[in-house]
Amino acid sequence: MTSPRCAEQRTLPGQRPTLDSLGSNVWDAVVIGGGITGAGILLEAARRGLFVLLVEQRDFAWGTSSRSSKMVHGGLRYIAQGEVRLTQHSLQERERLLAELPGLVQRMRYIFPIYKGKFPGRWPLTLILALYDWLAGIHDRRWLSRTEMLNRYPDLLHHNLRGGMSYTDALTDDSRLVIRVLQEAMCEGQGERICARTYTEVTGIEPVATGSRLTLKDSDSGATTTIEATHVFNATGLWADRLSGTAPLVRPLRGSHLFIPAQRLPVQDCLSFMHPDDGRPVFIFPWKGQTCIGTTDLDHQDKFNEEPTCSNTEIDYLLKVTNNALPHLQLGRADIISTMAGVRPIIASGKGMNPSKERRNHLVWQARGVVSVSGGKLTTFRQIALDALHAAGLIDAAEHRRAHRDRTLRCFNHTLPDPQQLSHPMVGMAQGAALLEQVAWILEHEMVTHLDDLLLRRLRAGSLMTDAGRSLLPEIKPLCQARLDWSEQVWQSECARYIEIIERCYRTPKND
Repeated sequence: MTSPRCAEQRTLPGQRPTLDSLGSNVWDAVVIGGGITGAGILLEAARRGLFVLLVEQRDFAWGTSSRSSKMVHGGLRYIAQGEVRLTQHSLQERERLLAELPGLVQRMRYIFPIYKGKFPGRWPLTLILALYDWLAGIHDRRWLSRTEMLNRYPDLLHHNLRGGMSYTDALTDDSRLVIRVLQEAMCEGQGERICARTYTEVTGIEPVATGSRLTLKDSDSGATTTIEATHVFNATGLWADRLSGTAPLVRPLRGSHLFIPAQRLPVQDCLSFMHPDDGRPVFIFPWKGQTCIGTTDLDHQDKFNEEPTCSNTEIDYLLKVTNNALPHLQLGRADIISTMAGVRPIIASGKGMNPSKERRNHLVWQARGVVSVSGGKLTTFRQIALDALHAAGLIDAAEHRRAHRDRTLRCFNHTLPDPQQLSHPMVGMAQGAALLEQVAWILEHEMVTHLDDLLLRRLRAGSLMTDAGRSLLPEIKPLCQARLDWSEQVWQSECARYIEIIERCYRTPKND
């Protein structure tokens, strides 16, 4: 049923609001950061009738929220680390999202092959999965015999294979999830009370009588303006330390992925293997018609404002675990369609521990009128947002508890003519008329500013197509020029920008 407050079916505007238009009023809250955490805060603030602005220094979901492992999951390994409460919260949110966003979040079978004498073994994993299912309120686990495993995956390593444990988690398109949450926030907003703007950097925050004064800079033109807000939320993830006003808390950890043609690496489930070198779990799973391998986990030493890239060492690491688990395939660098690297903002323990052993909990902290939040998981974005609103005093303890238990997202049930149906998480790229329909919708409703916004984060062509979407350029050119008012010169400049980004950050590197 459509929520009454969604009757207007408002969406993100196709074009960004002007910079000057943002400073005409004092905002109840400004959310800095257009990833899943910032989008979640915007949505929950909108539901409480607040006058809220979200600004993002790049595109929506440009950072971690478009480069994750695409998993909406409870975190099976967190149970082994004693993080039962984190796992429980994640599983509750997973089931909520599966129920309310069935076209965007899909349940997926996960299979863990079990080998004689190898960790974790059938019965320890059975016990962990029993707890996992119990926390989620489902019963999806079952044992697959050796014969069943080899019938399903004949290329598996045969030696000492005993069978496999099957359970379920979920996959999504993380960037599309961010856009959907932002659209929900717009639907919740009354009139012009909810606003979002990309390519807008916050260069300064200072206290004033009304709360805080923020200096905004257009990332493309360099133009600036100032705005005032009663509350400021720093939801910039990896960049949180820059605006928090406190000592650094974030440890940046890079996770990289490989995309392989489905014909070369055919899987219909999410396969989980322990890496032979360090025992870390690595997943191989189907995603939008291709196969993804990931992820790595290591400290990211590069500059934050530059797009992260997958190193040669990481490529070798991911190919090794794949060829160890599926030795008959013998994948090589020539089989890689693209690479994808993202940087997780992990709250540092300060103990210098192995990256994979750092806890994945989120943290909310305050200083100088700014509520900062970082860490956490894609799956628990709603709970993270509620914690941030509670810390800011915008909801009290009773509402905080009630909202955590609330089993409905209300506005998520509305009917919105969006491209999720065309860009399904489990199928390949749309083609022909369907593609043009999707592109037209995106350009009209999803604030595309640059060509890479469209091809990398809205359509995913840069990751999924062997030519990174170059063959689509003649088809989409008329739409881009008409909807975005791009001249021939601008179009050529955008194409050059896009190809440079692809070659530098998404192709197989020639050297480290």
